[in-house]
Amino acid sequence: MSTTSAAEPWTYVSDEKGNAEINCFFEPQTSTWQYLISDPATSQAVLVDTVLDYDPASGKVSTESADKLLAFIEKKHLKILRILETHAHADHLTAAQYLKSKLPGEVPVCIGSRITQVQSNFAPVYGLERSAFEKTFDVFLKDDEEFPVGNLTCRVIHLPGHTPDHIGYVVGKAVFTGDSIFLPDVGSARVDFPGGNAKQLYASMNRLLSLPEDYKLFVGHDYPSGRSYDCVTTVGEQRKLNKHGKVGTTEEAFINFRKKRDDTLGAPRLIHPSLQVNIRAGRLPPADAEGRVWMKIPVRSSSNV
Repeated sequence: MSTTSAAEPWTYVSDEKGNAEINCFFEPQTSTWQYLISDPATSQAVLVDTVLDYDPASGKVSTESADKLLAFIEKKHLKILRILETHAHADHLTAAQYLKSKLPGEVPVCIGSRITQVQSNFAPVYGLERSAFEKTFDVFLKDDEEFPVGNLTCRVIHLPGHTPDHIGYVVGKAVFTGDSIFLPDVGSARVDFPGGNAKQLYASMNRLLSLPEDYKLFVGHDYPSGRSYDCVTTVGEQRKLNKHGKVGTTEEAFINFRKKRDDTLGAPRLIHPSLQVNIRAGRLPPADAEGRVWMKIPVRSSSNV
């Protein structure tokens, strides 16, 4: 029995046949939206892009955010079928393995099939052997693949650009976009990580904008200026208002903008611990002989240092 108070998410219930319930949990330290998608008729559900709390100054890993999810799941008597990732995040640690260890049954951790490319890109950066990350994810998902969530159907949609492995999830008229498109006044995700590609992101955004205008887009993060945090918009709103990719934006203009914008951005605050954990599907690096866990930080220096 959980002793952690259940988080109070913002809840959206679709008005279409099937009536998916979407509980949206905001994690403020990384501005991340976590999603719990459930079928009220069967109480079966999936989790999307969960957060493991990490303080880089102290090195402390904690499970407060994940425990709130577990408490809410218990309160609602939900059965989690899958833990879904949209991509290997560079701005927060995933709680996938912790949640898998706490949830009843064998709940698979799922990600896009091109995660192997991301793992290969970053393994040399951190001096990792293939054995450190192979067989860490349970299910590799491909474009247009479908699986049931109770009476609902979840469809995978490949959305590369931010990262090669990036996917979204479509449940009825709700789309979980991860770090591809953001709310209209925020725009789009950066593409300056290894394997990132502005041309691909432009195509991914347009794939989303080609959906019916009443489809709801649930984003992975929000970075508001002068408004409260939010997580959802519609395809119609994005077509008219997205500051980076609204209808009429050319591919050339988007690519040029993204390059100029990304050249001004610093590395995400948690990039090194996030990637070392997330390409392992949420597993921390192995402990040393004294039980200590270490994160590696590559150091660049000028030749005279």
